[in-house]
Amino acid sequence: MAQAAFEELAETFEFLDDWEDRYRHVIDMGRAMPPLEEALRVPATKVDGCASQVWLVPQIEGDGPEAEFSFRGESDAMIVRGLIAVLVTLYSGLTVREVLGVDARAELERLGLNDHLSAQRSNGLRAMVERIRETAAKAAG
Repeated sequence: MAQAAFEELAETFEFLDDWEDRYRHVIDMGRAMPPLEEALRVPATKVDGCASQVWLVPQIEGDGPEAEFSFRGESDAMIVRGLIAVLVTLYSGLTVREVLGVDARAELERLGLNDHLSAQRSNGLRAMVERIRETAAKAAG
């Protein structure tokens, strides 16, 4: 149940011939994200389980299961910053109920990410997805 922006990303990945091109695209996505203010890089927004420093800041508009979910993020590693951008594309703009319905593993598999990330990066990606799901579950009530 991916949204249109993620469908476009999946199509872009289909056109990119090899993993190095996809890797560069992910990094470029991260570079295009606005930086997260230093004041938001605090223990409460830090994601544990990532080899790199990662912060995710949720932005929820409304109440209950129909509240709109989005988030911003930051990392000190360029590829991880790009992975945050991929997750923003996957989740932002959905309701918190829809966030909980997303099969992130299956959606990310469409991009071929699972096959090309190190074990540490894969664990970090799972930790970010888990933080997003926990935040959405709390917001849904």
